[in-house]
Amino acid sequence: MKVKIINKSAHPLPEYATEYSAGLDLRANIDTNIVLQPLERKLVPTGLFIELPKGYEAQIRPRSGLAFKHGLTVLNSPGTIDADYRGEIRVILVNLSNEPFTIQNGERICQMVIAAHATVEWDAVDTIEETIRGAGGFGHTGK
Repeated sequence: MKVKIINKSAHPLPEYATEYSAGLDLRANIDTNIVLQPLERKLVPTGLFIELPKGYEAQIRPRSGLAFKHGLTVLNSPGTIDADYRGEIRVILVNLSNEPFTIQNGERICQMVIAAHATVEWDAVDTIEETIRGAGGFGHTGK
């Protein structure tokens, strides 16, 4: 699939780290370092603008290495970029560790997964089919 992209950053286009990667690494596009204090969140620009086809979304997800090693994650994970959004991709990062974390220009801050999605049409009814599970949720199976 080809997706139109405008790159106003000083960095290369997002790319997959390996042949089988699902997510493309996005980089911070900042003039000065951003220091995230413990439990602090910031909106980090990427300098990227995309045009997705109808029926697709871009999901913004944490990078596992930053999450494990530094407690850095995407706050609204996964963040959704709708196909009709044309603004700059910016990422809400939060520091869940006990130590400050410094984000540097060009640092890989998250990954973006392009995914197809369905658009539903509601069918208002009075009943829905019963299942064995029923309304059980939130750990009801004890597992």
